[in-house]
Amino acid sequence: MKTATNAFGLIAVCAALSSTLLAQWPNYPAYRTPMKANGEPDLTAPAPRTADGKPDFSGVWRGAAIAGGRRGAPPPEPAPGAPPLATFRDIASTFKEGLPLTPYAKDLLAKHMARNSKDNPEASCLPMGIMQFWTQGFPRKFVQTPGLIVVLYEASSGIRQIFTDGRPLPPKNDPQPWYYGYSSGKWEGDALVVETNNLRDDGWLDIIGTPLTDEAKLTERFRRVTFGRMEIDITVDDPKAYTKPWTVRHVQDLMPNTDIIEFICEENNRFAPR
Repeated sequence: MKTATNAFGLIAVCAALSSTLLAQWPNYPAYRTPMKANGEPDLTAPAPRTADGKPDFSGVWRGAAIAGGRRGAPPPEPAPGAPPLATFRDIASTFKEGLPLTPYAKDLLAKHMARNSKDNPEASCLPMGIMQFWTQGFPRKFVQTPGLIVVLYEASSGIRQIFTDGRPLPPKNDPQPWYYGYSSGKWEGDALVVETNNLRDDGWLDIIGTPLTDEAKLTERFRRVTFGRMEIDITVDDPKAYTKPWTVRHVQDLMPNTDIIEFICEENNRFAPR
């Protein structure tokens, strides 16, 4: 049971617990993990593939620890030719020139920060949205089937569907907007390219409140570069909040031989009524 006492406190507790990953399932070899001669998992082995030859993202993953990017610390340098690395607290911290905020977004971000992140959806047990879930330290489980990938986020029991059956995105402003939007993916070689639209107008990209609006379209490029490493490049195209599109990289580490556990945030959530 999770009790929300205040917004920033809840977020800080979640971030702290995520690094220790308490009370995970006992070791169980569910995904045929390749092993080294010494019996340890070989996370540098080639990525597995499905029966049709596509990279298989199945497994339990967590956001890789990113050094730097904290208040007062220099941002980490990306690999040559790679986009800046994503961080949980402030998505702009690894951009040397900051994000290309519109006046509307600058004003909204200032209001979020002035309230010390009290309006962050996670503080009220609401979905954090796509960007925060990739950087948030709790695990997420990929379940890959022909035509559909389901991502089960341990944090707040989040569920996201990524359709790979060829369906187009729904027309803008036609369906009900969702926290995770509507996602449709296609394969470009070994990369899965996923487009998402029809997001809600009150999205948060990080703890401090960098905004995402209902004008946004997200493009994610998933690559399983080794058995134990996944890279997700996300391009944010949101003309209401940003003067031009921008891209950030999320790095995911495999958690071999384990599984996600139940995380219920709705019980005893006393913050919202106060």
